[in-house]
Amino acid sequence: MREITYAEAIREALRQEMQRDPHVFLMGEDIGVYGGAFGVTLGLLEEFGPERVRDTPISEGVIAGAAAGAALTGMRPVSEIMFMDFTTLAMEQLVNQAAKTRYMFGGKAKVPMVLRTPAGSGTGAAAQHSQSLEAWFVHVPGLKVVMPSTPYDAKGLLISAIRDDNPVIFVEQKLLYRTKGPVPEEPYTVPLSVAEVKRAGRDVTIIATGVMVMRSLAAAAKLAQEGIEVEVVDPRTLKPYDAETITKSVIKTGRVLIVHEAYKTCGFGAEIAAMISEGPAFMYLNAPIRRLAGLDIPIPYNRTLEYHAVPQEENIIAAVRELMAYK
Repeated sequence: MREITYAEAIREALRQEMQRDPHVFLMGEDIGVYGGAFGVTLGLLEEFGPERVRDTPISEGVIAGAAAGAALTGMRPVSEIMFMDFTTLAMEQLVNQAAKTRYMFGGKAKVPMVLRTPAGSGTGAAAQHSQSLEAWFVHVPGLKVVMPSTPYDAKGLLISAIRDDNPVIFVEQKLLYRTKGPVPEEPYTVPLSVAEVKRAGRDVTIIATGVMVMRSLAAAAKLAQEGIEVEVVDPRTLKPYDAETITKSVIKTGRVLIVHEAYKTCGFGAEIAAMISEGPAFMYLNAPIRRLAGLDIPIPYNRTLEYHAVPQEENIIAAVRELMAYK
């Protein structure tokens, strides 16, 4: 199978869905002429024209609000917020409007919109352009939250998100844009709310999201040389997440490490840890549940400090070794 980048996989999903369904259109800052801040939408303006690839004013509230309104009238907008940090300016439209409309109208109104947004650190973009705020949206009933870690998942999950009749926050970690992987040329879907075991193992379960999946797999490969077999589970959809797959893995291994880039306090990992401790997997644990997450500090501009602000491969290896010390 051919290999393409994560960014190319997203672009292909957008192109194929726009070709399939005339109700799908794109909107966001600099997505047309410029091709997006990270080049994801390059060439789509030339192919589909300015009616379906719309450069917007610098107003995140307008982008999210117009998308919600268009979705209510039968369109399927895919809007882009240039950096996830700027979703702070669209919380009213996303949390109070898009998330609640279908419920408040008894299911008679639908809001089939997708909000794509690059997130995370690693590019030296400092505190206001490097945050991972997915837990904010996981907290809100009515929103779905998707966070793919591979090009294959990025394409399949985005197509599923566009076809879904609910608002979906689609989180793209910036460091993943240039990563490559096998992706079919034809359209396909990856179902929302279904986790995937990215690597099978018997000793420790790592539940990782976004770029941390890649780092966890690299750590697992090195730990295998020590005889430690790590199972890596990628939730892929954070809301609603696949508790069954996670639970089965934890029961199998008896040890669990939850890894995410976002701040540790009230992060997505806290929800997963609570789910495990309240469910049937708890009685199978041979060690305390361990969370490895970003420090509770603004992301530094300095590259060395930035590196140490979020989990790295060596931190994951050390945490697994600590879990294995429990007998």
